[in-house]
Amino acid sequence: MKALESKIGWLLLVALAIAFPYLAGNDYYLTVMSLAYIYAIATVGLNLITGYTGQYNLAHSGFMAVGAYTVGILTVDYQVPFWVAFALSGFVAAGIGFFVGILSLRLKGHFFSIFTLCVGYIMYLLIEKWESLTHGTVGIIGIPAAPSVFGIDFESPRAQYYLVLFFLVASVWIMHRIVSSLLGRTFMAIRNGDDLAEALGINLMRNKVLAFMLSVFYAGLSGGLYAGSVRFLGPALAGVEQTFDMTMYMLVGGTGTMLGPLLGSVSMPWLTQYLQFLQDYRFLVFGPILVLLVIFLPNGIVGTWLAWKARAASRTASPGMQRKQAVPIVQQQEGSHA
Repeated sequence: MKALESKIGWLLLVALAIAFPYLAGNDYYLTVMSLAYIYAIATVGLNLITGYTGQYNLAHSGFMAVGAYTVGILTVDYQVPFWVAFALSGFVAAGIGFFVGILSLRLKGHFFSIFTLCVGYIMYLLIEKWESLTHGTVGIIGIPAAPSVFGIDFESPRAQYYLVLFFLVASVWIMHRIVSSLLGRTFMAIRNGDDLAEALGINLMRNKVLAFMLSVFYAGLSGGLYAGSVRFLGPALAGVEQTFDMTMYMLVGGTGTMLGPLLGSVSMPWLTQYLQFLQDYRFLVFGPILVLLVIFLPNGIVGTWLAWKARAASRTASPGMQRKQAVPIVQQQEGSHA
């Protein structure tokens, strides 16, 4: 019954997303939502290594930039077809993630986070200074949009929106399959404690590196979509601020949940848009809202709701359990009297 309710809920969300272009007032809203979906894909990947495996990666935006620049460099400088470059974006990020993971995942806790923060800054510097490859601070201009598939032209904002939505739905479905599998339970065992995971016979290094590679694959894929949607790239994409934004989306929605990163990635950009009228003062309102959420909803919106739902279900089930436990006692008493 719960599985059926969950499927119905996800189908309703997909239906609402499909109907959004017909409800939006103009193309600007479609562009904002498309970018939110792109960052949602990256945040879902960050949630795998942070929320499910317990390793906080501060270089996530750097890997997103790797995917974006893979598409930008290959299509603009080498005239590689967009879809070929896009397919490589995730794998290039995962390949670099393999070597970074082998080096960084030998560290634990905040030492790992500090190491990845340095890696992310190195990525930013390489993009900014390696002008012969990345075009430096000038950036890459004129990245082609995704070419038509089956006669569908992706030049319009509506077509771009549905393209990004397709990859978001596919990414979330695949992530759900990973988290629900034995591999996902392995990642969660590592999150609960290295000693416990080793006691269960789990190869820590191999599974941590695998989780890291899958996480940055999502980042690279989202970067490839970003390049095809925005069609301009600059070093700022690799800035640590982008990673902090994705972390904020994950914390607000709910770390270690499937719906949380999506909710945070979609809601927070819209909240930022609605606070634009405050201009430079909007963060004076935005900051306290985040602080209150962290204080009163430490598990995020979705995590808090799931915890409340579990407590309500346990309270509902308790009287029934008490009655079931009472039946054998009564039967025993009746049998002894007989």
